[in-house]
Amino acid sequence: MTTEQNTDTATPVASFDIRHLSAEQLAQLGVSQIAYVKPVLVNGQNGFAIHAADGTPMAMAADRDVAMAAIVQHEMFPLSVH
Repeated sequence: MTTEQNTDTATPVASFDIRHLSAEQLAQLGVSQIAYVKPVLVNGQNGFAIHAADGTPMAMAADRDVAMAAIVQHEMFPLSVH
């Protein structure tokens, strides 16, 4: 990883080669911006699990649309997992 200087604001900007990410770095990629929705069966009931990009369970919803709306409401980008 290298650090470059952004000439507009003089704030350090990190750059990296995505081909050389460790498993841990890959798991953290997008962790605060992306959430996944996955259909699940819990106690005999169909539902939708919401997970952070690193796989951490965050919430459950009875309806897919509600799960997606909850993610957007928390300023994250929803993705479906099948």
